[in-house]
Amino acid sequence: MKFNKVRPFILSTVGFILVFLSIHTFLAFPRSANKQTTHFNNSNQPVKACFVVLVRNNELDGIMSTMLQLEQTFNAKFNYPYVFLNDDDFTEEFKQQTSSVTRSQTKYGKVDHQMWGYPSYINQTFAAEQRLEMTKLNVPYADSESYRHMCRFQSGFFFRHPLLDEYDYYWRIEPYVDYTCDIDYDVFKFMRNNNKKYGFTIAFREFLQTVPTLWQTVMNFRRENPDVVAHWSSREDSLVKFVSQDGEQSYNGCHFWTNFEIASLDLWRSNDYLKLFHYLDQSGGFFYERWGDAPVHSIAASLMLHKDEFHFFNDIGYRHSAYTHCPAEPEYRDKCSCDPNISLDYKDIMSCLSEYKAAF
Repeated sequence: MKFNKVRPFILSTVGFILVFLSIHTFLAFPRSANKQTTHFNNSNQPVKACFVVLVRNNELDGIMSTMLQLEQTFNAKFNYPYVFLNDDDFTEEFKQQTSSVTRSQTKYGKVDHQMWGYPSYINQTFAAEQRLEMTKLNVPYADSESYRHMCRFQSGFFFRHPLLDEYDYYWRIEPYVDYTCDIDYDVFKFMRNNNKKYGFTIAFREFLQTVPTLWQTVMNFRRENPDVVAHWSSREDSLVKFVSQDGEQSYNGCHFWTNFEIASLDLWRSNDYLKLFHYLDQSGGFFYERWGDAPVHSIAASLMLHKDEFHFFNDIGYRHSAYTHCPAEPEYRDKCSCDPNISLDYKDIMSCLSEYKAAF
């Protein structure tokens, strides 16, 4: 009888000791090492990523040149697929020629009218009048309707195309550009394993005549949607000082040049960004002004992301039109064919790389 009375006490005491030992063991175990092990185990897993390009059939020579350089400097080693998008049907010649220069999978898609065209709420007469006024200011692409459709598509729709549904990361490419450095590591694994969401190689300055109301429209959204903004990085942790240097009173024109963009698709697929884009789209600025996808993406990412989630791909030499990024450090000279003396990074007034670095 006495044992029966004591037994519950003994069992509860033993149980307490076992729980204490378990907690002690858990706390004593080096959890940072456990995280490193998990990180290591994930580091070599394949990444669902692709190249994506908006290109027309008459740009075949240009995209072939781009692909040949990409294959030589990077993709022959890693075999990521290409996704080609067009507002028209691709020709058989385009498909045959582009698929012939890579061992990787090539996919071809058409952009529908919802992604490319005028929304019903746009006053096309007013839009035409505004294009005429902008032409008087000698703004690049001032009178181009297709350029505006492209900017709107790249800002809010490319990542919604069904051909990209299976991917987590993308590398945007363009026809008629140059890649001038050998890349001996997987950039997509680098992005994933280091929790990077947005990568660039040129930080550029926008023509402010093209975006006179963009910043204020973003600020209006921020004021009217505190539930969305609550998810964004704090001002101290964000990259807001890259895009505004006067206490967020105005936009300084700095942006990441989005013709080269390596990023997480989850950034644009997020409800926060989709709500912001919808708000911007409804305002009409893509057509009544000439909002580019570069300032739209850059302002959004700078406000939403933590500054540590950005990455400057200094080691990727790149030329687009008259502007070149070429790494000047000695360790890259054997890997690069470009001339660092013509790199715009710190020499050209159009470069915003100094503003980017000062924002940290």
